[in-house]
Amino acid sequence: MLFLGESRDLAEVGWDDPAIPLLWRYNQHYFDDLNAAGAAHRRYWQRSLAARWLAENPPGQGTAWAPYPLSLRIVNWVKWSLSGEELESAWLDSLAAQSRWLMRRLEWHLLGNHLFINAKALVYAGLFFEGNEAEQWLAQGLQILVREMPEQLLADGGQFERSPMYHALALEDLLDLINVLEHLAGANPSACALLPELRARSMLALSWLRSMTHPDGTLVRFNDTAEGIAPPLFEIERYAAVLGIAVKAAPRAGALHLQPSGYARIERGAAVAFLDMAPIGPDYLPGHAHADTLSFELSLQGQLLLVNRGTSVYGNGPRRQVERGTAAHNTVEVDNQDSSEVWSGFRVGRRARPLDVQVNGFVAEASHDGYDHLPGRPRHHRRWTLEDCGLLVEDQLDCQGRQAAKLAAVARFHLHPGMSLVQSGSRSWLVSTKNGLLASVEVVIGTASQESWEQALHFGELAPAVTLVVTLDRCRAAVHWRWKA
Repeated sequence: MLFLGESRDLAEVGWDDPAIPLLWRYNQHYFDDLNAAGAAHRRYWQRSLAARWLAENPPGQGTAWAPYPLSLRIVNWVKWSLSGEELESAWLDSLAAQSRWLMRRLEWHLLGNHLFINAKALVYAGLFFEGNEAEQWLAQGLQILVREMPEQLLADGGQFERSPMYHALALEDLLDLINVLEHLAGANPSACALLPELRARSMLALSWLRSMTHPDGTLVRFNDTAEGIAPPLFEIERYAAVLGIAVKAAPRAGALHLQPSGYARIERGAAVAFLDMAPIGPDYLPGHAHADTLSFELSLQGQLLLVNRGTSVYGNGPRRQVERGTAAHNTVEVDNQDSSEVWSGFRVGRRARPLDVQVNGFVAEASHDGYDHLPGRPRHHRRWTLEDCGLLVEDQLDCQGRQAAKLAAVARFHLHPGMSLVQSGSRSWLVSTKNGLLASVEVVIGTASQESWEQALHFGELAPAVTLVVTLDRCRAAVHWRWKA
């Protein structure tokens, strides 16, 4: 079995080895492969695996019956059956038992995407089975969706945890719900009443996803985001089109301020910049947040140039802490402190609040108070100016008192793997790819150096990369990126 970049033999590890990370064990129980590309060619293996799962995972025991993997498995098994696969009577009995178990263990304590997935599974089970109990599952699932959609989907269409990856997954959930309700709900009044809202929110969510995707199809790496977990944009667009959901393409040039989410997308000439001026997420659900306030990413000529370092692992280990930290993002780190206090894998203590956010044409700026606890209460202020053939990034710490001026502050600019960084003068650097020179960099204010880093390409996959590190001079830095038209 291959999940999250790590391959293991089921015969050796079983279904619930405590020595294996929980997320990998969760993936064992999703059964995503039942509905993956080319699934028909693996039919015999899939049926054998399903039979083995039933024999080796008794009801209520182990990771298999945790509400989240349980919910995803219910949906996948129902989809598998609806696609034409005949489920044996023992499998149908288990599917009903799984739905019954989930109904009594909804993740109200976690809320967010977990509760949404629980609701989706109940809707699928409620429409798939018949009888009073199935009607109760359906009613409970619809009730949760009615409650959670206005909370979890912001006015601009963004999912409220502000992770492009989880947003893409949430959009797929919306499309799945539209699909199953239109085909199985019949004249159920509650289901019919929900469909217009599902369609309207799917259109907004699709528009948001397009806006937060690089020209090469890569998701912008804000908060917990990794490639290969959510379906790519082109697949989601194709699915939406089948359901009659289409969104007009946004104008290529200009600025788009997704104000409810807190992000901006600015495009000019060959460059597209994505700016993070967002709160870290819901106050009660910051588990997928990073200390990335006022970070940004940049694509140039269709290539990723500047990227945040991404997400390669979950859990409580040191790599997880590094990837959530401010130093892993294209923003300013003060006194070796994170702008928001990320800890214990999925926790956040004090948190940065964006202030004075402005987007005016090709100029955007904002501040945040994440370093207020430090001497002098320094406020980080950043301004981006996207020019015809350049990007000027200006940083300033508004400090109070003598001690504040002594704080060490650095701005980091992480280059995508495959980019080389060569110093060409006392304040200038050249950025090249294997195809030649891509851009030049002038450090107008500040002192620059270079350091090595590792980019999270996928879960479990890292690649070497380089970073331009600019030490602020008297609380200020200015870095000018330039390129040819």
